[in-house]
Amino acid sequence: MSGQPAPSGRPSVFADDEPVLQSLPLLPGARSPLFGQTQTWDFNDVLRRPARLLPGQWRLTLMQLTEVQNLLARELAMIEFNPRHPKVLARGLHLQPRPRKVGTVQRHVGILRALSTFGAGEGLPEDFGQWSTADFHRYLTDRREHLDLSAVRSHILTIKLLHRLAPALSHGGLTADPWPGQTGAQVLELSRNRSLRTPVIPPQTWFPLIHSAWTYIDTFGPDILRARIYWRDLQASARPVPLSEARRLCEKWLADPSHRIPVWLANDMTRNKGATTTVNWSVLATMIGVAQPTSVFAAIAPRGRQLRARVEELVAEGRTQSGLLSGLTQVDRPDGTEGPWCMSLYPQRLWIEYTALRNGALVFVTALSMMRDSEVREILKDSVVEHYGSPAVKSTLHKLNPNLPVKHWWIIEPVAQAIQTAAELSVHDTLAFASVQAKWPIAHLDSCQAITSFVQHVNRHRDTTGLPAIPEQKLSPHMFRRTMAMLTRDFPGSEIAVGMQLKHAATRALANTTTQGYTEPSPAWAGHLTTAISDRRFEQLKELFDADGRGENIGYGPGADQLRGAFATVRTQAEHLRANQKAQRGDLRVEYGLLRQVHLTVRFGKLNHCTMDEANPVGAKCLEDAVTPKDTKAPSSTGVSPPGAPAASSPPRTCRSGPPSERPSRTCSPLPSSRPTVAVN
Repeated sequence: MSGQPAPSGRPSVFADDEPVLQSLPLLPGARSPLFGQTQTWDFNDVLRRPARLLPGQWRLTLMQLTEVQNLLARELAMIEFNPRHPKVLARGLHLQPRPRKVGTVQRHVGILRALSTFGAGEGLPEDFGQWSTADFHRYLTDRREHLDLSAVRSHILTIKLLHRLAPALSHGGLTADPWPGQTGAQVLELSRNRSLRTPVIPPQTWFPLIHSAWTYIDTFGPDILRARIYWRDLQASARPVPLSEARRLCEKWLADPSHRIPVWLANDMTRNKGATTTVNWSVLATMIGVAQPTSVFAAIAPRGRQLRARVEELVAEGRTQSGLLSGLTQVDRPDGTEGPWCMSLYPQRLWIEYTALRNGALVFVTALSMMRDSEVREILKDSVVEHYGSPAVKSTLHKLNPNLPVKHWWIIEPVAQAIQTAAELSVHDTLAFASVQAKWPIAHLDSCQAITSFVQHVNRHRDTTGLPAIPEQKLSPHMFRRTMAMLTRDFPGSEIAVGMQLKHAATRALANTTTQGYTEPSPAWAGHLTTAISDRRFEQLKELFDADGRGENIGYGPGADQLRGAFATVRTQAEHLRANQKAQRGDLRVEYGLLRQVHLTVRFGKLNHCTMDEANPVGAKCLEDAVTPKDTKAPSSTGVSPPGAPAASSPPRTCRSGPPSERPSRTCSPLPSSRPTVAVN
């Protein structure tokens, strides 16, 4: 069966009954859309749909186009889905063999729709092949006024594609390239070295957000999951019984002094607005084991009124609890008081907390694993494994990988805990991050909306939870990846990891690859990073100072002697200040204040480093045979100057590690493992 003739009379190279998807793997039992379908090509239940997409986003819409343009869009899509189709090869087109993704084809058809709208407004022919070069240039000018240049580039590439594929297009192919010899970037004068457009998350948002997400996972999560199990068990045991038996069960339950009546709090937003009492009758009936609360406590029956009166008496006596469970985790609140993080964890509130906990886990995993959103969303419930001796998560790597290989992402233990928490909440058969409520009409998870919802939820309830306020701004998974990449560049496994109390988060993140440019520094973090580095280094220097004050050995060699000499100078000056009554006797803050004034070019880390006299670097034996790049300063330098003295310049230097017994001609040796390791010369 041949294709329908185009208005020009030239038939399409593709037949109407020809399957569209001939080069992509279909799901078992699936049937591909046909080329002759002119309204919509539905790929649901045909191609594997990414977890982050809705069913409506897994279709190719061909409407809002004229008949000529509709045929052009179908031919373009057919070629992109089947680049090595025999009829395409017969027209002399030898394209890359890899089929285009659905999202790419959707974008190209959308650009054809934008061309159609522009042409209709300008009175241009519906056949794009009849447009002049000036028409396309005017279209480009119009797009530049409405879109970012990176988005405009796609329009140029699509128009060029119409020229390249013209031999296989029955109508609408371009006989000439409107921008011959130029790439889209050259047309738009885009610099090859332009900075990444994705912004970083500022520290005033990053820290409270990550802190709140981890608090939900590690502190609130156990209570939420415990309440979830408890409520499921209650629902499973509750059953419809005859009214007489239901009342007997009720009397028996109320007689047990360990049982407490579930009551609503006055300010509970989930409470029924029409409720006349504080008792949560439906939860009470389920606790008793009865599935018909309205019958047991019906006020129209004498026996029902008696049971209600008995319940009210127990409430007046104080035998109550404001939620499914008592003994929730206590938190410190902004007003200085202490109390449970949630005042009333009832089923009506529980699903809200399910969602918040799932969203917090998504935030945490996205931020600290440096995985793309598409890869996080494909994490399966049993995906946390051990990979080369370290915890890792298995996920599908999508970008630039047509075969969708499984990739192992190294993670830290808290991230593994977050994934397990999300998996326990998920009602999906296999996915860890999915809907948490089977009956909720929105069964899909939108990552950007989940992040926004978590921020709003934390800010709404922070008076009760004690969590810090999170500045509300536009956040996306891409921004988390960009921010963590930048942090690992400036903080390779030290201050950021310590500050978040997440052990080696940055070190593990460095093992996961990122797009070039993600690690570019951000002015928003410059001040914070500088202060954090200085504070952390001073903390490590104080540990050496205190150890020296206790008479412990801080190292070997002239470098260690210089450190001890500097520390002795600090103590002498502190004693002088005390003697002249310029400081309180015995106040360690005097020594620490003077210690901050001492110029110590010490670089701390996991490897052994040198300390030396910068004014006389020749005395540092560990510099022998050292090879370092020109005009660089090795990160292992250590020099000492007295308080107030200017820093001396020094040449590049490195240091070998090892105890003196093994290297008699080298004097580098390690410190005890309980303190920051620094080798001295």
